[in-house]
Amino acid sequence: MPNTTLVPLLADGEFHSGQALANALGLSRTAVWKQLNRLQSLGLEVESVKGRGYRIPGGVELLDESRVRKGLQPPAHALLQELQLLETVDSTNAEVLRRIAAGTAPGLVCSAEQQTAGRGRRGRQWVSPFARNIYLSFSWEYHQGAAALEGLSLAVGVAVVRALSGLGVSGLQLKWPNDLLAQSGKLGGVLLEMAGDAAGRCQVVIGVGINVAMPTAAADTIDQAWVDLTRLCDGSPPGRNTLLAALLNELLPLAASFGDTGFAPWRAPWMALDAYAGTPVVLHSGEKRQAGVARGVDDRGALLLETTLGLQPVFGGEISLRAAS
Repeated sequence: MPNTTLVPLLADGEFHSGQALANALGLSRTAVWKQLNRLQSLGLEVESVKGRGYRIPGGVELLDESRVRKGLQPPAHALLQELQLLETVDSTNAEVLRRIAAGTAPGLVCSAEQQTAGRGRRGRQWVSPFARNIYLSFSWEYHQGAAALEGLSLAVGVAVVRALSGLGVSGLQLKWPNDLLAQSGKLGGVLLEMAGDAAGRCQVVIGVGINVAMPTAAADTIDQAWVDLTRLCDGSPPGRNTLLAALLNELLPLAASFGDTGFAPWRAPWMALDAYAGTPVVLHSGEKRQAGVARGVDDRGALLLETTLGLQPVFGGEISLRAAS
C-alpha cells in the first residue's frame, strides 16, 4: 500500500536522508515528505534530524514469511496449510471468516501488521497499531459440534503461555475465560468464532492478540490496565517473527488434537496459571451481577464459583470476571 512503502526502508532504525529515500522509491522529495507524514497515522514515530535524515527510533520488525516458516517445528509445519501475512486488514478473525466463506481449507493462518477494526470479546475494540504487536488468527475444522469445543479458549491460553515461556517470558497468568495477564495488566487475549454447523461439522477461528511494543499514543485509547512484552523483557522483547512461529508451534498441534482430547488434559495446566484462584470475584453479565469465590474450572472449562448456594459451574459467553472490591 502506498502509505507503507517507506516502512521497510526505515525498519532498521538508522537515519536515511530524504534524497536516499526518494532515490530508492523513485519519487520526488516532496512525495517522500508526504509519505513520512502519513506514517504518523500508522502510529509510527518518525524522527527527523537536520543533516542526518529520518529514522524510526528503535526500528521495527516487519512480518516475514520466510523467517516465520524457518522457526516452525515439524508438527506445526505439517499442519500449516497457508500463511497469509497482510499489511493492513480490518480484523484477522474477519479475514479468516471471509476466506472460510470463500471455500478456503482449514489450516489457514492470517497475521497482519495492523488491524483497523480489531476486536476482542463482547465487541470491544482491540487496539492494533502498525508493526508493534501480534494479531493472529487461524482456522481449524471439527466434526463434533460446538459442545465438543468447550474449554478450547482456555486451552489456547495455556498454549500461548507455553510459547511465551519458551522465549524466556515469565510471570504470566490466565484470567477466565480469555485473558493473558502479567504484572496485574492485560498482555493479550483470545477470541474464538465459529462458522458452519454448531451441531456438527464446523470451522473455528482462533484469534490471539499480544501486546509486544505498544506505542504510548495508541495506549492512551486502552481503557484497562495493560502491559507489553517490551516492559516484561526489560526493553528487549522477542522478535515478532520468532514470536509468531513460537505461537504456531504450540497452537496448531493443540487445535489438531483438541477434537479428540477435549479440555480435560488442559485443566490442570490452566489451574496452575489461574490469576484469580481462591479470590472473591464478581461476574458481570449485562445488568446482572453474581458474587462468589473463584475455585478454578471444571473439565468443560466452566468457572467454578463458590456461593452461598454451593459450587456452581459458570460457562463463558458475554460474562466479565472482576475482583470483588
